[in-house]
Formats: sequence, C-alpha cells, structure tokens
Amino acid sequence: MQYFLDVVLPIPLERLFTYKIASEEAAFLKPGMRVAVPFGKSKIYTALAYNTHQNEPQAYEAKEIYQILDEVPLVNTYQLRHWEWIAKYYMCTLGEVLRSALPSAFLLESETLILPNKEAEVDEMELKDDEFLIFEALQHQSALKIGEVSGIVDKKNVLPLVNRLVQKGVVLQKEELYEQYRPKLVRYVKLGEEYQAEDKLEQLLQELSRAPKQSQVVLILFQLQAVNKKPIKVTDLERESGASKAVIKALIDKSILEEFHIQTDRVQQQQESSTVDAIMLNPHQQEALEAIKSGFSENKPVLLHGVTSAGKTEVYFKLIQDALNQGKQVLYLLPEIALTSQLINRLRHYFGSKVSVYHSKYSIHERVEVWNNVLKHAEKAQIVIGARSSLFLPYSNLGLVVVDEEHESSFKQFDPAPRYHARDAAMVLAAYHKAHCVLGSATPSIESMANAKKGKYGYAAIAYRYGNVLMPDINLVDIKEATRKKRMKGHFSESLFNAITEALEEGEQVILFQNRRGFAPIVECTTCGHAAQCPNCDVSLTYHQHRNQLRCHYCGYHMALQQACLACGSHTLDKKGFGTEQIQQELKELFPEASVGRMDLDTTRGKYAYEKIITAFEQQEMDILVGTQMVTKGLDFRNVSLVGIMNADTLLNFPDYRAHERSFQLLTQVAGRAGRTQKRGKVLIQTYNPYHQILQQVTTNDYDKMFAEQYYEREQFKYPPLVRIIKLTLKDKDYNKLNDASEWFAQSLRNVLGQQVLGPEYPPVARIRRDYLKNILVKMPRNLSVVQIKNSIKRIEKSFNAISKYKSVRLVYNVDHI
Repeated sequence: MQYFLDVVLPIPLERLFTYKIASEEAAFLKPGMRVAVPFGKSKIYTALAYNTHQNEPQAYEAKEIYQILDEVPLVNTYQLRHWEWIAKYYMCTLGEVLRSALPSAFLLESETLILPNKEAEVDEMELKDDEFLIFEALQHQSALKIGEVSGIVDKKNVLPLVNRLVQKGVVLQKEELYEQYRPKLVRYVKLGEEYQAEDKLEQLLQELSRAPKQSQVVLILFQLQAVNKKPIKVTDLERESGASKAVIKALIDKSILEEFHIQTDRVQQQQESSTVDAIMLNPHQQEALEAIKSGFSENKPVLLHGVTSAGKTEVYFKLIQDALNQGKQVLYLLPEIALTSQLINRLRHYFGSKVSVYHSKYSIHERVEVWNNVLKHAEKAQIVIGARSSLFLPYSNLGLVVVDEEHESSFKQFDPAPRYHARDAAMVLAAYHKAHCVLGSATPSIESMANAKKGKYGYAAIAYRYGNVLMPDINLVDIKEATRKKRMKGHFSESLFNAITEALEEGEQVILFQNRRGFAPIVECTTCGHAAQCPNCDVSLTYHQHRNQLRCHYCGYHMALQQACLACGSHTLDKKGFGTEQIQQELKELFPEASVGRMDLDTTRGKYAYEKIITAFEQQEMDILVGTQMVTKGLDFRNVSLVGIMNADTLLNFPDYRAHERSFQLLTQVAGRAGRTQKRGKVLIQTYNPYHQILQQVTTNDYDKMFAEQYYEREQFKYPPLVRIIKLTLKDKDYNKLNDASEWFAQSLRNVLGQQVLGPEYPPVARIRRDYLKNILVKMPRNLSVVQIKNSIKRIEKSFNAISKYKSVRLVYNVDHI
C-alpha cells in the first residue's frame, strides 16, 4: 500500500506539496517533524511534515523524501494551528509563516558543492581564463561552494560557468545538506587517571621540576579541584596559573592532563535573589490586580491602563507567580529590544534561572537553545521574555500572556510576510491554550480602549504613580515666538537651555527626544535649490556627520558629502533640518562639561549596544541622553528630572490617520521618563503651534478627551476601530505598467466590493529600492464577513496573475494596516 506525506515548504506558495513515503516512515512520522525533500530540479529544502494519507496527487508524479531530520516533532499542534490562523488572517502562505517562525538554523538548505573530477584528463589549454581559475583552486581544495566560486572569479552569477565546467567533465556537482546549529562545547581538563593518587602526584612534580611552568599548572589544577568539586575549564586554568595554551597542550600531549568537553547553553542563567512575595503592592495596584483577576474569571483578556511609573510591572510579577505556581509557562511580550535589557534584570532578580530571552539580536545558536528549552518544557524556559518573534516558540502549556506597551506600532511586522500584529496574534495564541492575557499601557490604543468600553475586554486602571510621586509638570514652549525674538541657541529655546543648565547643576540627568537620526535630513544648494536625492528611492539623502556621508534611510545607498552642488557646481551648500547627531554636537558646544550620549539606530547596531548605553545612563556615566523613540519606551531611570522634546510638530503633521493618537502616546510616554522618584519631573515640549489640541491634552494628561475626539473623527471618516482595513501595495519598476495594473485591480475590487475601496494612490514615498509603489485601501465594515471579502480579493488576485503583461507586478497584503 502506498503512503503519501503532505509537507509545508518554507517558500511563498499557497499549497502543500505531496511526497511518497514508505509504510514504516508513515508510521514514524508525526505532524511537526522536519523532513528533507527535493524540490525543483536540484534544490533540497527542509519541509515540515503536515499529514500522512493514501491519496496520490493527480497533477504531478510524487517524488520520494530524502530523509527524516527529527525523532520528535519540532513544532507542536498548538503552533501549527496558530500559524495556520496567522497565514489565513494576514493573507500570506503557511510557508512564509514557517520561514519567519523557525530559527534559520532549523531550515537546512542545499548548498551546491563543486568537487574536482579525479577521473578526467583535463587539457588546460582548452579552458577559458575563468574556468582555469576554478580548476586551479580545486587543485588545492577538496571542494568549493557556489559563493566561493563567485568570489574567485569576481562575478555574481557563476552558474553558467559551473555548468560549462560540468559539461567539460572538469568538475562534479554535489548537493550537500548542512546543519547550521552546533552545540557549544566547553573544554575542561582533569589530572590523568594514574596521577590521582598522592604518591604518584609527588613523583610527577619531581619529574617536572625542570619544567617549572608545567609543574605550576599541575599544582594550580590540584588546588582548584580541592576548592570546588566541579570540573575545571581550560580557560580558568590558563587564567589562574598564568600559563600559555602551549604549556597546557604539552601536558595534555604527555597524558598528564586529560581534556574532555561538556555541552553548555550559550546564555548563562542567574540565580534568583528575592521572591515575588517580598513585593508589597500599594492599594491602587492591589485594586488593579483584583480587577484583572475578576476579568480572568470571565475568560476575557484584560486591559491594564496605568499612568507612567504606576508600577504595572509589579502587578505583572504577581500574575506571573500565580501562573508558575500552577506549573504553566508565561510569555512576556515587549515592543523593543531596548526595553528587554532593563526588564530582564528585574525578572531574573525575582525568578532567577526560570527566565529565557528571545529576540532578533540573539545569535542563531542562542535562539535554537531557547527553542529547544521551551519544547522540552525545561525549568529554565518557564518565562519567555522577548520581542514579537517570541510568539512562535513551541509552547505546550501556556498559562499567561503579558503584552506590555500594547499600543506600540513596533508590534506590527512590516516586511517580510507574515505582516502580523503581535498583540492580536498573542491573544489568539492565549485563546488556543485557554491562557489568560493582559495588555498593559499608559496610553492604550484606541482599538483596545474601544474593546474595553464595549465589555469585550476586562478593564483595570491605576491612576496614581507608585509612591504617590507627582505626574511631571509639562510645559509648551512656543519656538515661533522665540525665533522671532532671536532667543534661540541653535535648536534650543531659552527655557529649555536654562532648564538643562539647572538640572546639570543639581547633578540630575536629562533626556532629549528628536524623532530623526543623522545630522541633517536635507543638504540643499542655496543658489539653485537642488537637494541630493537617493537614486533608488523618492527621498532626499540624510547627512551623517560622523561618517561625513549622505545616506538613504530606506535602501542604505550612501555617498560622500559633496563639496559643491551636483547640479550647478556652486559651493553654497546649506544643511536644513536637524537630527539626533546635530543635537548631540550642539549640546557638546553649549555644555562642554556634560557627558552626552546618543541612542538611535546608528549607535545600537551591535548585539549588546542597547545594554551598554542604558547601563551607562543608569549608572550616571552620562548626563544627557539624546535619542529617537527608543528612549520613550517604558525605561526606568531614577535620576532623570528633565525631558525635552525638540520639535513636536514633526510628529503631528504626518500623513496618517493615526498621527494624532501616536503623537499623544509618544509625548506622554517620553514625558513619563521624568521625575520617577520624589522630586517632581519637568517636561518641555518645543513647538511652532502650542495651541494644538493634542499638545494641550498631553499637558493635562487627558487621555479620555483624546480618546473621545479621535473616536469621533474615526466614526466620521470610517477608520479603525469602526472598520477593518486591508492595504494592498502594488510594486513594479515600470511606472506606466504599475499605473495600469493598479487601476485594473482597484476597478475589479470596486465591481465586487462597491464603495469601500480607496485608491490607487501613491504613498508619501512613492519609490523605494527602484520599485514604484501604489496603495489601494479596502475598508471592511464590522457587520460584513471578513472571510468572504478576503476570498473575493484572492479571486481577483488569481485573475490578475493570469494577465501576462502584469506578471512582474508584485502584490503585498497588509491586513489591519496601522
């Protein structure tokens, strides 16, 4: 009897693929195991087993699988269900979710190897130059990868060259599967068996008397073994004895020392130093905790609305302890990696080695280890804290999901697919596990608050800061007036300059927020008005001073700063606008005594860069921290008394229906970094328009009024949360073809869906990486079936793909676009 296996391939194709398997394999295979399968002419992919059956595919001849890579499923049934929901809801393929969810070390792919053909007699005179280079390289190496061939001949596409060599019989091709993950092995040493007895050791030391360094190593090893009974690492022995690697190697070669390896995790855990019972909640927190628990008892997600510095984290810790007491796992989601470094230390203080961290700054190997620990339900992975990707881990017994700062747009994935929203996906995940879910924020998103008001979510509030610390004193500074009266020092108004001076004199710290990195967004010629543009995108190049170059923030294109205008050749170049770099430089000139740090995408490239900057600021090694929105998110600095916002107008005047809601959230969050201890903090917001309603609402911290106004506007213009939105983006390098294609698509949508289709329209940046973009918005009223509308769109896409002249146009879906 013939058995077949459906697999999910990590490629963006809608359907599952079927392969032939033997009956023993059918009995052994379970959904969620990895199998290596051939696909196309010569590719091998790692696929995920989905189900076994006996129905032969009609359209094609089923191939056989290569090998089974797992003994137990790597992906559990909860995960598969959740991934299917993500693929269906966010209109992408299960393969794309798989590629995004699994650490790349699990997805082995074929790497074509080129081997010398030992049998062939090669006439070197007949080989072309590039062919001879490869032939010569293979005389010295046993095999070459395609990437290495490309490097040798300095060409990108080397497949034709390799094919010529194969046809001439000079080389052979071999597809090799390779595993990227290697366990970390640590070298340990111990004294050889025969020298364990004291008399033998004494004899050994006498023999080594002429080699003082070697005898020193043996003595130190003996002492270390006596002090701690654990195995001794080679690195520790080197450090303690001051000996070189060569001395230890000589002893190992003589069999005086024996070396052995022990597999260890790359991320070392800490021990807990306090218990959650020691946390004393104040009455407001206690009240919120009771409200959350009563929401949980009704099986609803709960929104915790607590002002900045209200002590929401302590409430989470109590809930986490309850989940752990029931033997359940906990997922703690954060929007930014910058936030995790501060919170991890607090979590480890209370929960010690039960905490695992998972985010994209971790190496492949570290992510694999966390994955395996969660899969095994290990003690060290009972609490997982991480950014949005930690949703995909193989939880089998989830009890609580905490989504902190739930209003954050960083929870939304933009590229590549799946373009999911981690907050919404986390709530679905919690529902599958019948787990509790709590969303926390000082400025909840309009959607979450609307759900809480409708009774769909439970609601808990903390209206006072922890320890009854006063909310910061927020003032607006009119820089239009200050500029007119010539009272500005660079980009600093007199009020802000004086406030910084005062804070520094009192030994307090300052945070300055400017939502743009680089030095100046535009370098313009004052003679002809030309500004340097990116050749691949529709944006001007930003000047970065520390590299003295102009950079595009969309595609990464860069060039050296020109001395003269590229259009008219005159030297009158002027820098317009300002970014974090320029603010940092001005501060150094205005306050030469102060130490100024900067936190933006340019300074946080490395793995531990966030931690270094945050720790340095916490330990008061810096007086002033300038940053983009990274500095606004739930960070807790005790000594910050002043927060300055350099220009609030850039946030407000953004072409987006959420601009006002976002501005309120950002400004309130950044203001919340000030005065988190007894002294009242101060916030200064510089603006050209101090009478703007949102800025007025920020100064009075009036969330309810902001919510009411925004909700009313969304009702009038039909935007979320009253309707659902799908944004379709069409991309192509050909401007005219894109226009035709987008018009065709929009018209087809209107024929089926009627009035709720907007566009096609160019976005503010209409060309990125040489692709022109055009957007179509589909608004779906809440009373219509979303599934039917999505199916209609998919049907139109099928017709669209059948039109040959639109073949090259790419279509991207963004469901619940924010």
